Amino acid sequence: MKRPEGGTPMTQFTRWLDMPPVWLLTMIALAYGLDRVVPGLGFGLGVTFGLGNLLIVLGLGLLGVAMWEFRRARTTVIPGEQPTVLLKRGIYRWTRNPIYLGDAMILTGLILRWDVLPALLLVPVFTTIITKRFILWEEATLSAKFGPAFSDWAGQVRRWI
Repeated sequence: MKRPEGGTPMTQFTRWLDMPPVWLLTMIALAYGLDRVVPGLGFGLGVTFGLGNLLIVLGLGLLGVAMWEFRRARTTVIPGEQPTVLLKRGIYRWTRNPIYLGDAMILTGLILRWDVLPALLLVPVFTTIITKRFILWEEATLSAKFGPAFSDWAGQVRRWI
């Protein structure tokens, strides 16, 4: 599962299009679009608005904490680039993918906030895409680079939560 590197300007552009934030924005746009095309798909409960806001804030917080760990360790946060450090401290003691988890929380939060509940189906679609396109490659890369240290850590820490 090798991610493409280098290439023509067009392949470099398409590589940048195939990034987790683009997938997240696509799912957000689909949820928002569904709400605009077919309004009234929710239950009209005020609790979904508050719960949505809470998930958005928690997701953003999770992203911030995870990014801080990357910065503190001086390693890359960009999928497809080679890591220099195996992050195992901080938030990485509880989840192997806090950034992707934060993304999923933000997506879920926005869907709840907009009260377009059928769009919740986009959350497992998003997590499946992220797992297949990014996480599996990242885990294979970490395993190849860090060997038993990665295997031990992965055996103790869940992929998502």
